[in-house]
Amino acid sequence: MERMRKEDLPMRPSKFTEDEISEALRQVDAGTPAVQVCRKLGITETTFYRWRNKYDRSGVSASGEMRQLRDENQKLKQIVANLLLDNERAGPRGKK
Repeated sequence: MERMRKEDLPMRPSKFTEDEISEALRQVDAGTPAVQVCRKLGITETTFYRWRNKYDRSGVSASGEMRQLRDENQKLKQIVANLLLDNERAGPRGKK
């Protein structure tokens, strides 16, 4: 009889719903220490930080990404404005 490997076993479902996970993330965002939230839920800090990486899309990385997009958008607007000015300076082009 073949022995099953750990990778072949199905993952067990989480004891916590997404709402409970989301509430834990909100508590830490509100200022409660992560250690305290972890003790209350009976989870390790590693589990908490995995949850944060998986579920929390509104954290620092999102605001950094938003800033990058804003900066890129500003640069693109500047490029378009410069091209429009160059076209105006060049004057009317002859039509074929």
